[in-house]
Amino acid sequence: MNEQAEIRAPSVLPAFLSLFASTGTLICCALPAMLVTFGMGAVMAGLIEAVPGITFFGKHKIIVFAVAGGLLTLSGAWQWYARSLPCPADPVKARVCTRARIVGGWVWAISVALYLIGGFFAFFAADIFF
Repeated sequence: MNEQAEIRAPSVLPAFLSLFASTGTLICCALPAMLVTFGMGAVMAGLIEAVPGITFFGKHKIIVFAVAGGLLTLSGAWQWYARSLPCPADPVKARVCTRARIVGGWVWAISVALYLIGGFFAFFAADIFF
């Protein structure tokens, strides 16, 4: 088995799921706010025309943020738990294990940052800027 196949360890999967969920918060709130702020309302209208399901995220932003927050919390708890699990004794597998933990931690941190950016635009920026 090669190293690339092993990098998809269970410790990385929750982090990538939380990244996927937090990206939904950007789609619902940060992207429309950014486009309108920069005077690209026509681009936003074209985006809604091309992808009509995108309005679902905006209409149900509380549910989107609740699900994303729950996944981030579970992922963070899993990262915290997995930090003390032993890695294999084989040096190659141990290196892959360590790298998977580092990648998972960074992906989780990026997910939290995206979640906070989306939350700012969803719940605060609309009141401040618009």
